[in-house]
Formats: sequence, C-alpha cells, structure tokens
Amino acid sequence: MIGKVIGALVGDKLAKQTGGVSSGSGAIMGVVAASVLRRMSLPAMLAIGAGGFLAKKMSEKGTTRTGSY
Repeated sequence: MIGKVIGALVGDKLAKQTGGVSSGSGAIMGVVAASVLRRMSLPAMLAIGAGGFLAKKMSEKGTTRTGSY
C-alpha cells in the first residue's frame, strides 16, 4: 500500500516536469510502474535498464552537432 502511494507521488512529480502528461495520469503511471517492478525479476530489470541506456545513447548519437562552433 505504501509503495503504491510513493509511486503515485513520484509519478505526479514527474508528470509536472514532463509536458503533455497530466498529474493524474502521472500518478496512475507511477502506481502501475511500482506494481510491475515488484513482479519483475532482477535480470529482467537489468535488461530493461541496459536497453534504455543504449536507446538513449543511440538517440543522442544521431542528434549530435558536427562542425566548429
């Protein structure tokens, strides 16, 4: 129960910083994320984290500026 409340609060705070997401939607996403993470195994969490890191690096690599300043 406390995990769901904490997830809702974190989701609400993140939604306020992210455009296009209302605070209610952020709270729901936080609760769902907390529930999903509780049921996941450690290797699955590590694989998702590594995949997210690689996707971020690949997207940053494609948007870097070339040339002189």
